[in-house]
Amino acid sequence: MTYVVTDACIKCKYMDCVEVCPVDCFYEGDNMLVINPSECIDCGVCEPECPAEAILPDTESGLEQWLELNAKFSAEWPNITTKKDSPADADDFKGVDGKYDKYFSPEPGEGD
Repeated sequence: MTYVVTDACIKCKYMDCVEVCPVDCFYEGDNMLVINPSECIDCGVCEPECPAEAILPDTESGLEQWLELNAKFSAEWPNITTKKDSPADADDFKGVDGKYDKYFSPEPGEGD
């Protein structure tokens, strides 16, 4: 089992999860984070840290798309181990439905 980041992270990109990860398995895209599923040790400390509730265990049904997206982009985006400021408008996007189709960017973030 592993944890995955879902579309609830898009445009919010809160980084509280990054600070608590003991194995540094988060990767930064332009407007969201992902978890490398082969690096995640299933400790679960990141899940309660996410204000957008974007991190879920892959044992929940319907997360196959997100597991695939996390695996793909964690191989392409830079590693992030230090918390940065969230976008100024992050709270405006918290809880918005359908963010993947509207806002997802495959572009990498800055990383550390």
